Formats: sequence, C-alpha cells, structure tokens
Amino acid sequence: MAIMQGAQLFRDTNGEVAQLHGIGVQRFGDRWYAYGEIKNNGNLFQGVACYSTTDFVTWRNEGTVLEVGEDGSITGPERIIERPKVMRCPQTGKYVMYLHVDGKGDYAYAHIGTAISDAPTGPFEFLNTMQFRGYESRDIGVFQDEDGVGYILSEDRPHGTHIYRLSDDYLSIVEDVICLRGTNYWAGYESPILIKKDGVYYWFGSCLTGWDCNDNMFATATDLHGPWSDFTPFTPEGSHTYQSQCDIIVPLDGADQWHAGRFLYIGDRWNPDDLGNSPLVTLPIDIDDRRAVLQWRDSWDNTL
Repeated sequence: MAIMQGAQLFRDTNGEVAQLHGIGVQRFGDRWYAYGEIKNNGNLFQGVACYSTTDFVTWRNEGTVLEVGEDGSITGPERIIERPKVMRCPQTGKYVMYLHVDGKGDYAYAHIGTAISDAPTGPFEFLNTMQFRGYESRDIGVFQDEDGVGYILSEDRPHGTHIYRLSDDYLSIVEDVICLRGTNYWAGYESPILIKKDGVYYWFGSCLTGWDCNDNMFATATDLHGPWSDFTPFTPEGSHTYQSQCDIIVPLDGADQWHAGRFLYIGDRWNPDDLGNSPLVTLPIDIDDRRAVLQWRDSWDNTL
C-alpha cells in the first residue's frame, strides 16, 4: 500500500522535509523526478532541490541540482527564483530546466530562466534568461505534446497567460500560441498547468491573490490555439481549492502520459511565516470528457 494524506509534508528517506515547493514533476525511466524551491530561509533563492520516487510516498533525495550563484549574479542569493520545471528534449537528449527568474528581492525582472544537464539529477548549468517580445514572465509551467514539441506556460500580468511553443532544442521560444485572461476575470492565471488526455487539452491555473488561496480554475480545448472553453472551478466554489495553489497534475498510469486514466493533483498550501515547512495538498483528481473534479480525502491509497 502507498497511503497518502490529503495534505502532508513530503519527507525523504532520511526523515527530512523535502523541499519541493513550487514543485515540478516528470517521469524519466522507471522513476518520477520532482524539482522544488528550497525555502528553508525565507523567499530568496536557495537553490533547486531534486527528489525521486516510484510511488509518491517514499522519496530519495537526489541533492541540490541547481546551486545558488555568486553575489550579484543572475542566480545569486538576493534573487527571487521560483517554479523549477524540467523536460527532456527529444532532439538533443538534454534535460532542460525552466525557472521564473525575478529581481533582487522584488518582482521587477520577470524573465524565464533556462538551465541544462545531461542527467535528470543534474548538476544543471544555468544558461540565460529570456522574455518573448518583451512580455513579462512570472509563474511558469511546461508541457510536452505527443509529437515531442515542448511548450512553456507563462503568466504575464499586463496581458494574460501565454502558451509559448519552444524551438526544437527547447532553449528558445518560437511562437506565442495563445494568450488568455480568465473568464470574467481581469488577469491571466498564475501557477499554470497543461495536460492532455485522449486528444483534449486541460489548462489549470490560480487567480492572483498573493499568498492567500482561491478557487483555482480550468478550461479545455482540442487545439492549443483554441477555441478554449470558459474557465470554471474544479473544486466546490468557496473551498479555495482545499486551501492550496495548483502546482502540477501528474499522469500516473497508461501507456503514455497523454492517455492516462489516473492523475495526481499536487498544490502548495503556503505558510508565509515558515515557507520551508509549507505542506502540499496531494489528492487524486478525476479528469475525463472535458471535466476535472478534485474531491477532498483525509487519506487515500496511491498504490500504482
């Protein structure tokens, strides 16, 4: 059995709290690899941690895979760097990490950062930062489609949330596929997630309410260019997504990630006074036929 709690602190095999805040997850081979913000000492950059698992219960600490840079550098300890996400580029075989890279203790810089490695466990070499046509980029998500094309989702406060198509080597942006604001909402959605099931794309995101939680939303389409459905909640209205902000939705079974039957929702339950011990909400989410439903469970069995 692999019993999970509705909300919990992941711990590694040494009993330490896994620093998986702003988590990104991908399956490489027979293990899932999770990347997270290290938050032991506040909100400034402390490196990117990596852990691996086969069941989301037992976690192996793979170390700090992107280290803090020197003072004054783009990855220095005075920067805000968040939302680490990793994909393996099928053209080059490289593992590419994407980050929300921001300013020195503020959110004035608003770029996408890239880093690269030969292995999912790093070490990752930081390459550069970018903005597509000068658009701001804060919270990000990533998605790889069945044809191997990679995408970045990027929240841009003045315009909405973009889906960007990546170059063949995954290191630059070549197309702004679509940019949307929320339904009856002034902005785009942060902490964006994109998955695909049986030919339908599901786009998830969180409203802009700072550290406070809100009713996260989702929309669907059969083409990334649209048309997209209205954004609607996937938890009971007023539940504030069970006091969480969506981070990642992980396909758990099926022949491939685009035809899975079971999915795991992971969301941050931020504690601004102790970010390093902020728990994660971890629940099965029902996704099918353009529907997404997340129901609360105190505990559940995630046996794979």
